[in-house]
Order: sequence, then C-alpha cells, then structure tokens
Amino acid sequence: MHSAGLLHDAFGRIHDMVHGAVQGLSEADLAYRVDRDANSIAWLVWHLTRIQDDHVADVAGREQVWIAEGWAARFALPLPPTDHGYGHTSEEVASVHASAELLTGYYDAVERVTLSYVKGLSDGDLERIVDTRWDPPVTLGVRLVSVICDDVAHGGQAAFVRGIIERR
Repeated sequence: MHSAGLLHDAFGRIHDMVHGAVQGLSEADLAYRVDRDANSIAWLVWHLTRIQDDHVADVAGREQVWIAEGWAARFALPLPPTDHGYGHTSEEVASVHASAELLTGYYDAVERVTLSYVKGLSDGDLERIVDTRWDPPVTLGVRLVSVICDDVAHGGQAAFVRGIIERR
C-alpha cells in the first residue's frame, strides 16, 4: 500500500467512529456533559469535523466545506464562522447543539472532500512544508497524521460519553 492509500484508509475508518457515536441519540443526549466542564458528543464530533475541514482545506488550498456548502448556516451556532473549537471555554462548548443527522451530514461532506484530496497524493507530496510556524516546520504528511490522531482521540471520547449515556 502506498502513502495515499494508507491515508485514505485511516481517514475512512473515522467514519464508523463518528456515526457510531451519534447514531440513534437525541439532541439532548448529544448535548449531555458528564460534568459542567466536560465536552459533549455534539461538541466532540463537531470539533473533530471542523478541525479536519479547516486543516485539509488549508493544505489543499480550497474553501472549507463549513462555509462553501452552507453548514455554518445550517448549524446556526452562536460562534464566528471561522471557529473550530480549539481553546473553547465551557460556555462555548455548551453552545454547540446539533442533531445526529446534522453532525453526520457535515462529517460525511468533509470526509468526501478529504478522501478525494488524499487519494491524489504522491509520497513526494507528503514532504511539502505546509506550516513554518513550528520548529521543525510541519510537512503535509505530519499535518494529515495530526488530523487523523485528533479525529481518533475525539471520536473515542465521543464513544466513551455515549457509553455513559447508555448506562444512565
């Protein structure tokens, strides 16, 4: 398997995590927080999708799905359209409410664009520097692996919260 195939497979596995975390839950369940400062499933899935959308759009040189396909308007969150959740306060986390259908619809739209992008990458593309604000500078390969790790971490957290909800 070449690098593009490996990335395609890794991003593709996140789909089942996201859908499994939200499927069949009410909007109230998705907004449930284990304590007043914990992240809800809705916030976790929204955030992991926003980060993937933001970071892949940046390296691909295209507009985010959030804006281009009208997801920001559909979610109608009381947050700036460029917000992706990084550094959110407890109050900002609490402001993210969405249905399972809205969360998975947005995720699926971002996944479609992401998979299309990574499918066309060559091994040499992964060495391209995409962020010089770090030392060492961040390559495309490192950025994409970082997004995958973030998605898997937050997807696992969402599954854990779902388990708590199901046992209440």
